Parts: sequence; structure tokens; C-alpha cells
Amino acid sequence: MIQSMTGYGKAVVAYKDKKINIEVKSLNSKQLDLQTRIAPLYREREMEIRQMVAAVVVRGKVDFSLWTEREATLDATPINAALVENYYRQMVDISRRTGIPMSADPLYTLLRMPDVLTRTEQEVLTDEEWAVARQGVAEALNALVSFRTQEGAALERKFAEKVDNIEQLLAQIEPYEKGRVEKIRQRITDGLQQLPGVEYDNNRLEQELIYYIEKLDISEEKQRLTNHLKYFRETMAEPAGQGKKLGFIAQEMGREINTTGSKSNQAEMQNIVVRMKDELEQIKEQVLNAL
Repeated sequence: MIQSMTGYGKAVVAYKDKKINIEVKSLNSKQLDLQTRIAPLYREREMEIRQMVAAVVVRGKVDFSLWTEREATLDATPINAALVENYYRQMVDISRRTGIPMSADPLYTLLRMPDVLTRTEQEVLTDEEWAVARQGVAEALNALVSFRTQEGAALERKFAEKVDNIEQLLAQIEPYEKGRVEKIRQRITDGLQQLPGVEYDNNRLEQELIYYIEKLDISEEKQRLTNHLKYFRETMAEPAGQGKKLGFIAQEMGREINTTGSKSNQAEMQNIVVRMKDELEQIKEQVLNAL
């Protein structure tokens, strides 16, 4: 079963007053190229996250994001009431001793004093919270795999169609191949007869014709191409992760098609070869996206 390297997965999990969002996007790449954006609290677990992603994604250009959201009513910065009271007492005392009047809105002034609205608590990632976040990462990766599998099924149908087309085109070459031997023989014989005063040995001519025709024989190329087409189908049925292998097989298919084209000295055969190349080129374009 083929998987595509293009995919998307997202998961949202809840922990107390917090929503933990995980998003994974992937595109095709020769190797694993992983870029992460992780909320500060979870950065201590980045290596574990990278290992989880690498084990599932295997190959591709991947963007991984993890961020959190809180309820607005619970995310307000707390006011340090004790410090406000301390500042107020000092302001009253200074006003009394110096005669400077208190402001009409002392609370406005107090809330602007140092550290009154500064968070003092240090948030720590607990094992319990990480277990929830880790489950979210696993869910996002599962969603990515599901997306890749759907895309891979579409690729597989496309590949099967193109392989079938190449096989059918290969069969269309056979009628032209059978008749061209006699055409080559007749063309050479006619050419010799048109040369005045030229004598030639029929036995030697026959030997040369056999040698020439053998050089143009495409039986081996046809057999190898047939084997490559069969191997391509078998590889598609193997577990995911055969993209590079399919690419190598496609290259070998190209070699046999090109050699067939170079040996084809009839316009009809060459036209068929061009159509085979077109089908193969579409395979090569899409196989770059196969995992």
C-alpha cells in the first residue's frame, strides 16, 4: 500500500483550563526535514516529540506545531493585593507627613506600581499534563497517516492506470515488429539492384542482413520492460515506504523504452514509443510524492 508524503493532521486535547493544540503538515522531500514550533512549557520534551514524529513520518518535509489556549477569564494576570495595600499605606503616610494631597484615583496609580501585575508563579510541566499532551501528539500523527493513506490510494490508482497503458502500448508494437524484418530486407535488396554493375554474394548478403536485423531486435527490451512493469505492481502492494524503490524501477523502465525507441526504425513504432515515454513521465512526476 502506497502512502503519499503529502499530509495533514491535527488534534486538540484538554487539560484542566487549557486546550493543547497539535498540528502536523508534511510535503515531499528526499529525507526527513522536521521543523518544530513548540510552546515554551513543552520544549523540555522536544526530543521525545521529534522521535515520535520521525517514527511515524519516516520521510518528508514536516512542520510540527504545538501551542496552548486558556479561557480568558482564567488567564487574567492576578493582582498582588498585599503589595497594593503596602503601597497604599506608604502613600497615605507620605501624604500625611509631607502635606501632598492624595490623587483623586489612587487605585489607578497603585495598579501602575512595580510588580503589582507581575506573575510570580513558575509553571511546571507535570507528568500528568505531558501524558495528555503526548496523547494529542499521537492523535495528530495518526490523522496525518490517515491523510497520507488516502492520498496514497489515489497515487496507486494513477500508477496502475499508467502501467496498464504502457503494457497496452508495448503490445501494439508487435504487429509492426513482425513486418519490419521483411521491409528491411526488401529495402536493402532494392537498393543494391539499383546500383549498376554491382555484383554481390547472396549468402554474404544474407549473413549481413541477419547481423543487422539482430542489432535492431527488441525482444530483450520488451521482456525486460514487461518484467519491470510486473515488479512495479508487486512493489506497490508492499508495505508503505517503497517510494524510492518505485522511482528506481521507473528509471529502469525508462532505459528499456529509450532503447526500444533507438532501435525502432519505423514511424509507427516510434510514435508508440513516444506515447510510452509520456505515460512513464507522468509516473516519474508522481512517484516523487510517494513515501
